[in-house]
Amino acid sequence: MRSSIWPPTIRDAIDIGRLPWIRPLAVDYQRAFDRLAPFFAGDPSDPAAWDAAVVRAQAHGRRRSDTSAAVVAQLRRRGAPSQAVAAAERLADPGAVAAVTGQQAGLFGGPVFTLLKAITTIKIADRLTSERRVSANPVFWIDAEDHDWAEVASCSVLDTELERRTITLSPPPGAGERPVADVRLDGSIGSAIDELAAALGTTEFSATVLTRLRNAYRSGAGMAEAFARWLDWLLGERGLVVYDASDPATKPLAREVFARELSAPGVSSALAAEAGRALVARGYHAQVEPHDDGVALFYLDGGRHSMRVRNGEISTGLVNRSAADWAAEALAGPEAFSPNVLLRPIVQDTLFPTVCYVAGPNELAYLAELGGVYEHFGVPQPLFVPRATATLVDSAAAKFLERHEVPLEQLRHDDESILNQLLEHQLPPEVEEALGGVTAAVESGMGRLIAAIPAVDPTLEGAARSVLGRMQHDLHGLHGKVIQASKKRNETLRRQFRRTRGQAFPGGHPQERAIGYIYLLNRYGPALIERLMADLPLDGGHHYVMTI
Repeated sequence: MRSSIWPPTIRDAIDIGRLPWIRPLAVDYQRAFDRLAPFFAGDPSDPAAWDAAVVRAQAHGRRRSDTSAAVVAQLRRRGAPSQAVAAAERLADPGAVAAVTGQQAGLFGGPVFTLLKAITTIKIADRLTSERRVSANPVFWIDAEDHDWAEVASCSVLDTELERRTITLSPPPGAGERPVADVRLDGSIGSAIDELAAALGTTEFSATVLTRLRNAYRSGAGMAEAFARWLDWLLGERGLVVYDASDPATKPLAREVFARELSAPGVSSALAAEAGRALVARGYHAQVEPHDDGVALFYLDGGRHSMRVRNGEISTGLVNRSAADWAAEALAGPEAFSPNVLLRPIVQDTLFPTVCYVAGPNELAYLAELGGVYEHFGVPQPLFVPRATATLVDSAAAKFLERHEVPLEQLRHDDESILNQLLEHQLPPEVEEALGGVTAAVESGMGRLIAAIPAVDPTLEGAARSVLGRMQHDLHGLHGKVIQASKKRNETLRRQFRRTRGQAFPGGHPQERAIGYIYLLNRYGPALIERLMADLPLDGGHHYVMTI
């Protein structure tokens, strides 16, 4: 139901517990934090937890000036807006803190949830600055050393008919083998943007949006670099510090973390596995199941190689060395190492004075496994804040949901059962009443006959029941034909239903995961960012239906 306290862009607020794609851990994190308290540093709904997190972030020793200088240099190489550069410079101050989020370098900026993560992080940093009188700066960590090309090479949008269209980039040399940061876009990127433009259709914002997109995603640019330039343009003026984690200039700042992991191989994996088992014992799931012999690092030598303990040594599959030798190499040449999912947050919070990390639902699950890993490395664990979650629909779709009181999550079904229910309510009352009356009369009359007929011949009871079944089947079929006839007469309702479902659940999947936000940006232009910054609530316990 609508509430008068909501801004006009918000049309509904849905408890995340209603959404079947949100797992129990993420729901309980919002609704029953006490059940998960042993796995986290604090409850983000508790103001005192924020005060403590700020103190921890400020007090922990870091090479602030070196980190700030390296990030500033990276931003300036990309030509990032001055507001982002100024925020990176502020990170050198002893009292400055950071609100951090991150994601892979998805094609054309990635899915809608990537934008929601970034917006949430900027808003939290702004709130920290104003409410706690602290210099809080938003940071977006690009996981640029991942090598899974398939996860970043596609972008889906809605075309002019609201059908989901997927643009997939042809793999340049090294794709799937080298870290994404090392993969250079080739001439096929221009064709991919042409395909995107054709799918999106032309709006008053298309010229600017596509020009900027071509400036970022151009032949010769690295995939991670293109992603960073795009985010710089979109949110850099709001102070977002977009950090490419593959930058060799910052690797020396994490060399001790790498060396410690290599000196005690398997400890991080064991600690995470222990926490995972504790989560399972409480009825949750373990998002990450580390290998007993796993080392939480990759080795980079042009490719990206997992590291495992083998016969008392650490092996990449190609090179075997003692733990001491690997640790020495990490200290001497840290640029050859990259953290995996268990160690990335530790490296992140070694570099940045992180008060909070803005996480998606699945991230919360794996972060719950890392408390012991943080302790092992002596790095303070930040608060973990669920990102804002929303579905953006046009005003016609919002009115459809309101008028017919259709729960958003029911539109996810692939069939038209919800539409059929709506159409049933559109039938003239006398038709529905007549069909119901006939069905009731048939069942009542045949019931009496079935009860009486054994007195004449018991063997006829089965035949009578068969007749009743056929009559019920025929009446049900007639009811279906009436609904189909109603569908033809109610084509407007049918069109509204499909239009709304197409926006909310493209291809049957939640919008924020199913399509790229480039679709929304092309449609709404700068108003998209302005309205999300102004109106998107920071309450991760609800999913919001919004219009721009």
